[in-house]
Amino acid sequence: MIEIEIAALEVFGYHGVEEDERRDGQTFLFDLWLEVGDAALSDRIEDAVDYSLVVEAVRDVSDSQAFHLLESLAAAVADAVVARFDVERVRVRVRKPAVALPVEHTAVTVARP
Repeated sequence: MIEIEIAALEVFGYHGVEEDERRDGQTFLFDLWLEVGDAALSDRIEDAVDYSLVVEAVRDVSDSQAFHLLESLAAAVADAVVARFDVERVRVRVRKPAVALPVEHTAVTVARP
């Protein structure tokens, strides 16, 4: 089993509970961990998960609608990765740095087999 990590992918999106968050937008950070089989050991991109296409899938989901909850956004990304790519398991964490709390960020992680 091989684990691929995509860390701190910045995506500007229009998500949040508050109307101004959905109107004005903000930056979200996506961290993904993809467990894949050994096919990529062939050293051929055709046998591997193309990271650029995973990034594109994350952006597609984020751009597709304004999510109210990080939970829904993370789940939609995880579901899209499972549907589009040959993965055994995926974990998706969405971090929201611009949060109205005295914290660095809030985050939600969703896993799909």
